Amino acid sequence: MKLTDPTVKDLNTISDWLSIDDFSSQDNLQPEMLILAGHAIMPNIVGAVNFAANADIPVIFSGGIGHSTELLKEAVKCNAYISASLKYSLNDSEAKILADIAKMVFGIGADKIYLEDKSTNCGLNALFTRNLILKEKLTAQNVILVQDPLMQRRTYESFRFCWQQQNLSANFINWPVFKPKLKQVNGRYMITGGQLPGVWDLNRYISMTLGEVKRLRDDAGGYGPKGAGFIGHVTVPDAVEEAWQRLTYCTNLAGIVR
Repeated sequence: MKLTDPTVKDLNTISDWLSIDDFSSQDNLQPEMLILAGHAIMPNIVGAVNFAANADIPVIFSGGIGHSTELLKEAVKCNAYISASLKYSLNDSEAKILADIAKMVFGIGADKIYLEDKSTNCGLNALFTRNLILKEKLTAQNVILVQDPLMQRRTYESFRFCWQQQNLSANFINWPVFKPKLKQVNGRYMITGGQLPGVWDLNRYISMTLGEVKRLRDDAGGYGPKGAGFIGHVTVPDAVEEAWQRLTYCTNLAGIVR
């Protein structure tokens, strides 16, 4: 796929907004829990689990068998360091695979791990995680929230909306672990930012970038109050909206929106 320089710039404008990051700007953190929603971006997973191990905080792994499960298994298989320590079955959930990485690779104790292994989408990640926290009587006000960087903003909006529905309060600290940036290097496109292999291929990256804005827009086709009602109102910045509009009119990109 050939992309123009303005197209690359527009994609980077959008991905920067999607990968909302509160964590990196805070010098004094007092997190009481980390929630890792299931996905397949290995640099993000390794960074989040390693942080939780060093910070000695409990982790909720959220994810059943869904869109990213096979991609996660493939990402594990392609990472020699992790695959050497991990064995999983065909029916394992994303939460189970991530928890096994936490235990077998990073040495996090079972007493620090909670599994939500039924959710199949972002909204259910939030709902079922909230229900698990209430069921287990877990108390955590400052919660680090980690997801695929391109899904970080929508995940945050889903969790915030879900907590508000039950009049619960939490300070969600968004952490995408890294911010992806698309660059052309010697004629090839590279998604930079992660310090390990195991990120998106180019088509999936573009598809998710455009699809996430589509879902976050508060209109009939989005997930906000004017659409599906899965999240609250989100104001899309003008620069992001304009970039998205330009990209969706590109004939070679419009057909791959996820």
